[in-house]
Amino acid sequence: MADLLWGDVSCFFDPDLMGTLPDVCVPNTSREDWQAVLDLVAEKGWKCQYSEGETVLPVPRAEDVLSRPADAECPNLRVWPASDVLAIFRFHADDEVDFDVDLRELQGQERLHVFCGFLREIGRRLGKPVLMAPEGDYGHPVLGFDVKADRLVLLADP
Repeated sequence: MADLLWGDVSCFFDPDLMGTLPDVCVPNTSREDWQAVLDLVAEKGWKCQYSEGETVLPVPRAEDVLSRPADAECPNLRVWPASDVLAIFRFHADDEVDFDVDLRELQGQERLHVFCGFLREIGRRLGKPVLMAPEGDYGHPVLGFDVKADRLVLLADP
């Protein structure tokens, strides 16, 4: 059973209300947490592609990515937890794992189930909340993985 039901949360997946690319993050992280995410991607066998600018490279260790010079182009890791659902991780800082998802790919109960499972896997691995907020409204998450409840929960009224 899905953590959330589409009928209860569909407004949070409306690109016109939330923006196309909501802010998804795990706050209060470390380089070790970033490495745990990279390890999780490999262990789950999720298709992925690491790139720096237009150059596709093998997935490096988190320590190497996060030690890049401040003026270097921000690398990203594209992860497909399902063939038609993409998450793009950005290596902006050690203290926050952040990524984008495209709400147009997350329509309906089946896609919501994939998304919930993806957030749950990350949250369980890190033992930390995974939060989703409207695009550009970073401080007001609407849903997220609750570590103690071990499931996704609503953090705002629909």
